[in-house]
Amino acid sequence: MKATLLAAGLLSCIIALTSGTTVAADKPAKSAAQTTLDLYATPAETWDMLQQDSSAILVDVRDPIEVMFTGFAAPTRIHVPLMIADPKSWSDRSSSWAMMKNPEFEAQLTDKLSRLGANKDTPIFMMCRSGSRSASAVNLLASQGYNNVWTVVDGFEGSALKEGNSKGVRAVNGWRNSGLPWSYKVDPAVAWHPAD
Repeated sequence: MKATLLAAGLLSCIIALTSGTTVAADKPAKSAAQTTLDLYATPAETWDMLQQDSSAILVDVRDPIEVMFTGFAAPTRIHVPLMIADPKSWSDRSSSWAMMKNPEFEAQLTDKLSRLGANKDTPIFMMCRSGSRSASAVNLLASQGYNNVWTVVDGFEGSALKEGNSKGVRAVNGWRNSGLPWSYKVDPAVAWHPAD
């Protein structure tokens, strides 16, 4: 299995190199953001690949509330949240509402991929806020035999500022802070609906 995953990762890198785009983001230091496929792309690399390969799919796995308040990457073709904020469950540890797993995530994601004609070799780019949830989503698809699934390092919002008046604000990198197309408006055909 590892040899197959390694070969798939090498093939993806060769395709990226021969297509004129180098996709070679560093492996994240945080273990929760690492994937079994070891395929990592920066937002800019992801944008380039989406422009060069019309079969490539960008998937946003953030909660709809995050999307509503922080924006949405324009080329997103699938939106299915991996985790959903539970308004009935306050977390003292995080001083916020707890997140719960979307029990329909796997079925909804694979259904939407199928509707778009994706196969096990289709380039799929997973994006969350900063990289950990997207890594979980990559691993889930990898366990189903998908071999060309990337995590977008730094996610949509990116890293938090470490100092200054806006310390803690996610404004360092990520899709939104890289000058890539995004909007607060979500395409109704892409937006997640719990009944989907």
